[in-house]
Amino acid sequence: MKKVFKLGCGGFLALIILVIIIAVFSDGDTSEVDSDTKVETATEPKENAAETKEAVKEEPKEEAKEDNVPREYKSALKKAEMYAETMQMSKAGIYDQLISEYGEGFPKEAAQYAIDNLEHDWKANALEKAKSYAETMAMSDSAIYDQLISEYGEKFTAEEAQYAIDNLE
Repeated sequence: MKKVFKLGCGGFLALIILVIIIAVFSDGDTSEVDSDTKVETATEPKENAAETKEAVKEEPKEEAKEDNVPREYKSALKKAEMYAETMQMSKAGIYDQLISEYGEGFPKEAAQYAIDNLEHDWKANALEKAKSYAETMAMSDSAIYDQLISEYGEKFTAEEAQYAIDNLE
């Protein structure tokens, strides 16, 4: 059975933006930069030497934990972070996009891992979406709220949507 997704004007706009973002960020370069790598210098005070040694002892444990995470799970997390940061999507919206056969096609387990490990301010995303609807679509507060919580729209929680409406200027 095929699922039919209903997209409102905002959803269609989000889909177009998503396609553009994927095209821009998909340059074929799969190299990664480890932002957690620490570079020690010889000018470090000796009083911090004990702390530095302790940090070095703890780092391999963290790396070992990350090494046990399947590559596809890590990819799902990176993609989820992109959706959250660039498209201001909701947690549920990102999950659905990650598992959709018309979206990313990740297994449900990888998508759930991504959602469980994604730290983001969902209320801020709801507010940004609300501002976009208010400015570009001239929608009423009640229509924006409905779009934010709709299962066919943005899929924010009622609390996130209400925060957005309460903080619209």
